[in-house]
Amino acid sequence: MSGAEEAVGPPRRVRDPAARRAAILAAAASVFAERGYPGTTMREVARRAGVTHGLITLHFGSKEKLFLAAVPGTRELPGFTEGPTAELPHRIATSFVARMEQGGAPDPLIALVRAAASDQAAAKRLLAAIQEFSVEPYGAVLDVPDVPERVALVGAHLMGLTMSRYVLRVGPLAAMSPEDLVARLTASLRTILLGPVG
Repeated sequence: MSGAEEAVGPPRRVRDPAARRAAILAAAASVFAERGYPGTTMREVARRAGVTHGLITLHFGSKEKLFLAAVPGTRELPGFTEGPTAELPHRIATSFVARMEQGGAPDPLIALVRAAASDQAAAKRLLAAIQEFSVEPYGAVLDVPDVPERVALVGAHLMGLTMSRYVLRVGPLAAMSPEDLVARLTASLRTILLGPVG
């Protein structure tokens, strides 16, 4: 057979880890937005991304870690901790309020609050993942011995605010202007993050 007549086999699969990861994250963001955190399965994300369930587990380890990588919020924390430490509370408050006021993509704190109402075990796993993820970036900039405790306090504070203003939408926090909320949240986060120990 001439070269032109030779049988052509199936095309070789191109291994592109970056493209696969991007496809997984895009599929995960879509499924989480449609079904919420409790209703999303790793298998459905794998199906939409065109990959195996095992590949997602290999890349991300768990549904909680996939969620944190796929949606805005916690994944952006390392960027917020860059810059002067004294301005960290304001950067976090500004970003949190802007993200929550915009709505749209699922947010880790809203997902956590809603999951707690329907699936406490899932909510506990998600909370543990958020706290575990957050300790390192905060620890890199805070010169205090009790970073895990402060991270837990920040999380509890933001969850309470999320519940009052963005889920139940009731009370003074719900009625406050975004600008006033940023100012007050900055003050409370400054106490939690930068205040003295004990």
